[in-house]
Amino acid sequence: MDISSDNHIIQNDKITWKCTVCGFLYSGIKPPKGCPNCHSPSGEFIPALKEDFNPSGEPCDILVINGSSHRAGNTGVMTDIAEGLLKERNISYQRFNLNEYSIDHCWCCYAVRAQSCDYPCRNKTDDMHTFHQMLATSKAVIISSPINWNSMSARLKTFLDRTTCMQNLYHLNKPGLTHGKILGILVCGHEDGGIKTAMDIFLNFQQMGYILAPFGIAYRTHGAEFSSNEDREFFNNDQLLQKYTRGVVTNVIEMMNLDLEEQLKNKIIPVSE
Repeated sequence: MDISSDNHIIQNDKITWKCTVCGFLYSGIKPPKGCPNCHSPSGEFIPALKEDFNPSGEPCDILVINGSSHRAGNTGVMTDIAEGLLKERNISYQRFNLNEYSIDHCWCCYAVRAQSCDYPCRNKTDDMHTFHQMLATSKAVIISSPINWNSMSARLKTFLDRTTCMQNLYHLNKPGLTHGKILGILVCGHEDGGIKTAMDIFLNFQQMGYILAPFGIAYRTHGAEFSSNEDREFFNNDQLLQKYTRGVVTNVIEMMNLDLEEQLKNKIIPVSE
């Protein structure tokens, strides 16, 4: 047992920990040193029982989305740098690691009939409806992604697929909720595919009317000649990674401060697939 500072006794009861990568469950006072199922480090574990995803308070200016399957991995390093600069600049933001949330695959309702793909999304059983609301109320988004098979992570692809209901508003002759908002993209990976991954992400947001900040893409790769075990040390200590990431975040902030969303209100003509 532990005695807290206010003399209340706290029982060291075991809790259930969940690996956010593969879903492995572990019972203990602390998470295991590593996941025996997928070999992820202990930083990937969170308490299995968490409160419903319902962020409270005023809408934030910037959403920071870590799209990696490994919340504490190399993409997390870039996300940490971005978050640190937002704190320095006193910008209101919220950070989300996608692997901590439940996001189902897109039902592709538009393939049945266009009117079925509407906002709010028909699937209200997972966490994505809350992300929809935050996308609609925030001023900017910073997306970070690893490179998986020369493109974004599967988790991030599912997240972006689920924004179809917001894109489809234009086809239903309804006002858009996101045009004029600002976008920044951060990508890192073991080897090639950085710019393709960034452009795949950008094309999704462009279809919702987002504006990519000038010099709004940063990507760093380590190289196929190195083992993946060496990547973390490289990304933690790479000065260009620091410089480029902070540059993108700065550019997003400066573009956001121009308030283009308000200036372009009712002036944008949607051209969407």
